[in-house]
Amino acid sequence: MKFPIKDEYYPGYQPYIDLVKNENFYEQFDNVTNETIHLFKSISIDQLNYKYAENKWTIKEVLMHIIDTERGFSYRAIVCLRNDNKTPLYGMNEDLYAKNVDVSTRDIESMLEEFKIVRKGFRILFENCTDEQASFLGNGVDYEISARALGYISIGHTKHHLNVIRNKYLNSRKNKNT
Repeated sequence: MKFPIKDEYYPGYQPYIDLVKNENFYEQFDNVTNETIHLFKSISIDQLNYKYAENKWTIKEVLMHIIDTERGFSYRAIVCLRNDNKTPLYGMNEDLYAKNVDVSTRDIESMLEEFKIVRKGFRILFENCTDEQASFLGNGVDYEISARALGYISIGHTKHHLNVIRNKYLNSRKNKNT
């Protein structure tokens, strides 16, 4: 799938797009999926419920946010892939979603299984679309957006959160323990 051009997404998504190369979409998508699974499996149960600051999410809440966001991206992508420019594609309120889900007692393996299933469904959408469908601009309310932009944004969004976990959660925890 081709890399999106700037007219296919809201400029606020640029930091996520910047984290993705203009290379094979599927390889990058699969790599970040596997990297996510590997990282979360490497984190101890004790660390999974850690917050690096007050009013920040725990590591498990970050994973739930990634899963919820993937679902939102998938929905918006299917609307675009079906050439629907009438349905408004509102963004989601990530803080509201995080506030209304409790993952504190949830098993990480269950969460990772959900992540894999959501990612697989999203990937299959792109495996079965044409370039014309992937570049169709849907009604992002305040901006137009394409399915392929959502796919690449998804990769960058996940990479962003993996970087945050490594730098703010895991490094911060190490520094506190030394």
